[in-house]
Amino acid sequence: MKLEIHGLDDLESKLKEGADLKLVKDMLKKHGSQLERSAMRRAPVDTGFLKRSIGMTVEDSGFTVRIGSTAEYAPYVNFGTRFQTSQPFLTNSFYEQRNKLMNDLRKIMK
Repeated sequence: MKLEIHGLDDLESKLKEGADLKLVKDMLKKHGSQLERSAMRRAPVDTGFLKRSIGMTVEDSGFTVRIGSTAEYAPYVNFGTRFQTSQPFLTNSFYEQRNKLMNDLRKIMK
């Protein structure tokens, strides 16, 4: 899954007018951390390995945050297979957090 933000030119110009880029980095880190916790909360638990394998990395000087699982079977659990129904622990967390992030970005642009 990937979240692309269109209108970055407008955001960049608004930020240059008075906002600090550190504010954006902190916001991304905060929302990434919330997404990580939400995915961990929603992950189905059998042995607990899937839940423990969920993690967050911050890249690109703080402008890229990646949340995912290192468990090889995570995509099969999240999206399902023809033999098992999906348990979208990561997908649902992503869509929920995306809305919160977009609302915070809109507040910065005003």
